[in-house]
Amino acid sequence: MSNKKSVYIVRHGETDFNRQGIVQGSGVDSSLNELGRRQARAFYEFYKNEPFEAVLTSRLRRTHETMSHFIESGLPWEQFEEINEMNWGLHEGKPANKAMQDEYKIVKTAWGRGEYGARLGGGESAAELQVRLHRFITHLRQRPEQHLLVCSHGRTMCALVTLLQELPLKEMNRFTHHNTGVWKTQYNGALFTFELENDTRHLEMAQDSELQVIKEKW
Repeated sequence: MSNKKSVYIVRHGETDFNRQGIVQGSGVDSSLNELGRRQARAFYEFYKNEPFEAVLTSRLRRTHETMSHFIESGLPWEQFEEINEMNWGLHEGKPANKAMQDEYKIVKTAWGRGEYGARLGGGESAAELQVRLHRFITHLRQRPEQHLLVCSHGRTMCALVTLLQELPLKEMNRFTHHNTGVWKTQYNGALFTFELENDTRHLEMAQDSELQVIKEKW
């Protein structure tokens, strides 16, 4: 059996908390809003003919709902806590005011210096995020399927695509993420090579003039 595979990694669709600038993280299990559901539909219509063999999501409903059309079509579905969003501690469920944004920038800058133990109050460190993502990557490498669809969250995805490329984790700060933005990577049995990064053509080509790409600040 070949160990080669194609993996599409997708961020979930928009939620009301995204739109309102409220911090979600792993402790807020919000649903997609109307726009998020349309983004999910646009993604499905664009990619429904890809020969996916399984869909892997986090345990949070916003990823399940983004992949709902694939799941309902009968595609095998598994959930992984390892790709939940980063835990933002005391900030979760609160509007991202200036003081919170300033604190986040300090922590993010520390990560960029390689200080992976930095964290927001009561939250998860980059080092802890890295440990759980390495577990998921090991699982991903070992899966028998050749075409996989993965749905996760902004900060977790930035870390995941960094680690898949075997880059230092501090490089995650240079990646951006939009709702239903797509990364596509090819695995040759040893290395992951990326062909798409935060691609949103499915939104741009959808017959829906109101579709937007919303960049999250967290």
